[in-house]
Amino acid sequence: MARNTETPTPSLAVSSIPLAVLVIFLALAIHLFGGDAITGGSQFSLLTASAVCAALAIWRYGRSWQELEEAIVENMHSATPAIIILLLIGAIAGTWMASGVIPTLIYYGLKALHPSIFLIASCIICAVVSLLTGSSWTTVATIGVALMGIGRALGFDDGWIAGAIISGAYFGDKISLMSDTTVLASSTAQVPIFTHIRYMLLTTVPSMAIALAVFGAAGFVAAADAAVGVESIEQALASTFHISPWLLMVPVVTGLLIVRKLPAIITLFASVALAAAAMVIFQPEIVERIAGEAGPLLAPFKAMILAATTDTAVETGDPLLDDLVATSGMSGMLDTVWLIICAMCFGGIMYGSGMLAAISQLFLRMAHRTVSVVGATVSSGVFFNLVTGDQYISIILTGNLFRNLYDRRGLERRLLSRSMEDSATVTSVLIPWNSCGMTQSTVLGVATLTYLPYCIFNIASPLMSVLAAAIGYRIYKKRNGKKDEYTTRNI
Repeated sequence: MARNTETPTPSLAVSSIPLAVLVIFLALAIHLFGGDAITGGSQFSLLTASAVCAALAIWRYGRSWQELEEAIVENMHSATPAIIILLLIGAIAGTWMASGVIPTLIYYGLKALHPSIFLIASCIICAVVSLLTGSSWTTVATIGVALMGIGRALGFDDGWIAGAIISGAYFGDKISLMSDTTVLASSTAQVPIFTHIRYMLLTTVPSMAIALAVFGAAGFVAAADAAVGVESIEQALASTFHISPWLLMVPVVTGLLIVRKLPAIITLFASVALAAAAMVIFQPEIVERIAGEAGPLLAPFKAMILAATTDTAVETGDPLLDDLVATSGMSGMLDTVWLIICAMCFGGIMYGSGMLAAISQLFLRMAHRTVSVVGATVSSGVFFNLVTGDQYISIILTGNLFRNLYDRRGLERRLLSRSMEDSATVTSVLIPWNSCGMTQSTVLGVATLTYLPYCIFNIASPLMSVLAAAIGYRIYKKRNGKKDEYTTRNI
């Protein structure tokens, strides 16, 4: 009788061990370090879980290290464009801030603030700032804190204020070209980032419209004048930066390049160059502060490099604004790059060992029709947010889990990437023990469960994703197994 040499399939119980190790270590890291877990604790947790997974695969199921290593390398390969884009995003964050582009937009945004539309204006302002910075955390921790104080002075409930701030911040973060979660979701699903963002608008815009309608209706309870609360911020911006409508040409030109569908890396580099030129032209005092004693000829060059690559701080006289205009450039993205590498290692080993496939059966059993496939994807994103406590890991695990299923069902990968963002990205802040929920609750001084019912956008997004699939709106299947139309285009 011939001996069966086929590699045994891991059981669900054993496959759950690395995930349990990851959850335990992440819980400890978040408990000990809070939001700073991303600076090392989360990475260590991922590598520890990877080691446990590799040990089980090799010693219990006879997998070879070479097989696991090849799976890691293949997984890493898909993350390479994301890492380059993330570094350029860091450069944009620094140069757009130092050039006065973002301060100008914040300045004009604050002009629109009025008591009767406080909630809706707060949501829009946070959305714009987050869209431009690509960071919901930075938006909440800076302009969000200022709006929180103004809202309390006007007599709004903490839940309503925090809900408007978080809804706007996560809307901008979700569709921003400079957002690490946006880049991560598109790269994990192997979808060009511009295609991913355009397709997300179909569910993101209606979700935001619902949120704005709710905040607009609730905002009419305001009874005091909020203008005094923002005067100091406006004055600090105007006295520190040269505020000019001409600076808006930088985001306008960047938008035109995006519309022309140029590769993301080229578009981002061009945007950095435009912002650097604007910094030299419009902000000579900022250039001098950043460059120090470099001399009149070398100061612009030094300031451009520092703004794009490393920590840059500009004193405005307002502590909240000091935090907002302080950027880290490319260096600020290194923790996220580190996390992506470690997460790709864990995902690769889980996939190569067959353990991811074993766990995936829990969700794949629900996936019979298109709406159930999307529903399973959304459920997976929320589930991993609950058990891992980190939105980045949730995005990567969900993408690795469903990629092959979408291909087998002939569904476009952009549907996968959108479903991931509609769930994993926006629901992370609603979970008290998730790093996002813990951070925003601490920063705003509002308990997660207090603001949860008022985060209208974050609640509507996953529901809108399933609704779009249920009615079949703009959801297409690939014909005859052909590749998605966008796979032949450059990222």
